[in-house]
Amino acid sequence: MSKHTYSKVRVPVENTNISIYRDRGKCIKCGKCLDVCTNLMGVRGKYDLVKTCDEAICINCGQCVKHCPVGALKVRPHYEHVKKAIADKHKVVIVSTAPSVRVTLGDAFRMMPGEFVEGKMISVLRALGFDYVLDVNFGADITVMEEASELLERMQGKGKLPMFTSCCPAWVKYVETFYPKLIPNLSTCKSPIAMMGTTIKTYFAKMHGLNPNNIVHVSIAPCTAKKFEASRYEMNDAGASFGNNTLLDTDYVLTVRELAEWIQNEKIDFASLQDSSFDSLMGNASLGGTIFGTSGGVLEATLRTAYTLKTGKRNVQAYDNFEVLRGNEAIREAVIPFGDTFISVAVVYGTVNADKLIKNVLSHAKQYDVIEVMACPNGCIGGGGLMADNMKLLQARQNALYQAGDNKESKASLDNPD
Repeated sequence: MSKHTYSKVRVPVENTNISIYRDRGKCIKCGKCLDVCTNLMGVRGKYDLVKTCDEAICINCGQCVKHCPVGALKVRPHYEHVKKAIADKHKVVIVSTAPSVRVTLGDAFRMMPGEFVEGKMISVLRALGFDYVLDVNFGADITVMEEASELLERMQGKGKLPMFTSCCPAWVKYVETFYPKLIPNLSTCKSPIAMMGTTIKTYFAKMHGLNPNNIVHVSIAPCTAKKFEASRYEMNDAGASFGNNTLLDTDYVLTVRELAEWIQNEKIDFASLQDSSFDSLMGNASLGGTIFGTSGGVLEATLRTAYTLKTGKRNVQAYDNFEVLRGNEAIREAVIPFGDTFISVAVVYGTVNADKLIKNVLSHAKQYDVIEVMACPNGCIGGGGLMADNMKLLQARQNALYQAGDNKESKASLDNPD
């Protein structure tokens, strides 16, 4: 008999799941978690509990949590651990914030849909006691620099095509679990949050005279899968570089929902906070890093920089060509002028939709150079660690990120002065 009772009407969840858990007493067996796991994420239905020896498969996306109407599914909380670290005078607690946090956090405080609250977000993090407040958008620019360079190398025959983006940990786990033969097609780049973790505990620590062993790096994200990503054994490069193989690059990940709950528990009037700015050195970002939080943003950012690296030119008209990737459709495909040639690209969100492109790749029905995949609806702005959303909210969040990106002086990641 399976330990996962009612698995035909609800998603089975292991007690060891690092991202989510179920309060069985609250579950009403409505089937909404099963529906989203099957029809949006394409996970349940792709494995058989009998064949897995009764072990549930999960890509840690958290969409089941967001769609649970009674709070029976929950995110595993970390903020009490973070509070203890802040209270420890021997620790330096550094927080970095993912691109989409600034257009989603305001939802918890009855602000306008998609309102850009970056300044208040920074202020509240300082009020909560963090020593430094940095921007994952900067880490996104680093990711773009690496990914753009890798794409050009692969297009020259030095690696498999199509290259799939690798910044979404739920998508990466999906490939590792169901399509291991495509692992060589994944970009070798770490996600922006993982980039931040390694650079904070190496370069940033060196520049500020900090002992990396005393640094606690906390990342704020819309994503429950980031909790899983941060815990992966590979994510200890900073410590490994100076002989501490147990030091994780990122110690804790808080979802936007967790952060909002913490703010509310501290009785901070978020809406009345004055704006503040990120700390220097790793607090600056380009348009490329800013738009990472929405579906299509990663690939647009990568192509802007790849084009410039390939041609040696900063061509605004060419950059405009890449804006064809902006939109809400679950699958978007395009062939775009790319210097003296063309590049075949695709953008997809929802791993069940990614399956359609994967079938094209495996059957050679279509040829692509690069494919951006985000597990959650419309990308990170629809992450499982957010409050409930709808298409109106998603559109408002997307518009806000693109507006913030378009207002940036640096129009490509390689132009970020930091």
